[in-house]
Amino acid sequence: MGRATEHFSLDGVPGPDRPERWTELLSATHVEMAVRVPEQATRFRATVRRQWIDDLALVDCECDPCSGTRGRSRIAASQRDYVAVLVTRRGRESVAQGELQGELRPGDALVWDSARPVRFTVWEPLTKRTLLIPRTALDEVNGRPWQAGGVLLDGSAPATRLLTGYLDLLANTLDELAPGAVTAARNATLELFAGALRPPDAPAGAAPTPALRAAMEAWIDRNLPGTDPAALTPAAIAAAHGVSVRTVHRTFESTGRTVGAVIRSRRLARARAELAGRAEPISVIARRWGFSDSSHFTRTFRAHYGATPSDYRAHH
Repeated sequence: MGRATEHFSLDGVPGPDRPERWTELLSATHVEMAVRVPEQATRFRATVRRQWIDDLALVDCECDPCSGTRGRSRIAASQRDYVAVLVTRRGRESVAQGELQGELRPGDALVWDSARPVRFTVWEPLTKRTLLIPRTALDEVNGRPWQAGGVLLDGSAPATRLLTGYLDLLANTLDELAPGAVTAARNATLELFAGALRPPDAPAGAAPTPALRAAMEAWIDRNLPGTDPAALTPAAIAAAHGVSVRTVHRTFESTGRTVGAVIRSRRLARARAELAGRAEPISVIARRWGFSDSSHFTRTFRAHYGATPSDYRAHH
């Protein structure tokens, strides 16, 4: 089974202590924020439920009117960056990031970036859902490159409705899923997120990345198992697709990532899935996916996922 659902509430917290406790709770379950509760709100109420889709967090929140900011000092102190999908279910909230000034009502959705300043205001009792995606997880998605800053999603668009509907289903079934199913659900969530970000004028059925890059990434995925890491090179990719090595580099770098970074993230993703689903020694899994040095695997894994392989396995 996946990690247990976590529940948090301000019930039982003395009224004068609730503003400070709400700041701590919101920062712990979302990202670090400075939060302000109206002075007259002596009975401020808030509850949070957090569930884990592997390394993604699905956070349901209910709260009374309040406001908050995430400034540069808190951004600088953060160890990891996240992309957050906010879905309003009841009430009204304003969110501002960069050029985006969005007022969200039930059914509206917005994407914001934890690496940039953001502010919010809850105008009336609010129920919302937030999907927190580590930025490193987006390296595994063949979607359009993430553009920093807030983005409003059309709540009536089929891709947005598919994403939010899928999150509804996950929220009700996550506690019953086996680890392998949770990993599959996590990967599906990332793909649906990429689909919801696709430009509205993209042709129906169009691939979110150029066809050549999609073909190269599919080839990499097919050749990861059992392939000597030294043999999985830009030259090998070029030969398999009848193009030059320079074309391979240009194809990947046009989206801001090198071919080496793509291969490394694919290997790490395969290793991560097996850490949760197999009882083999970590060193065996590391070697299978191209990390002959266990210490190097541990350093690379921690830099990518924010936890060591052994810590990750213990939590999953």
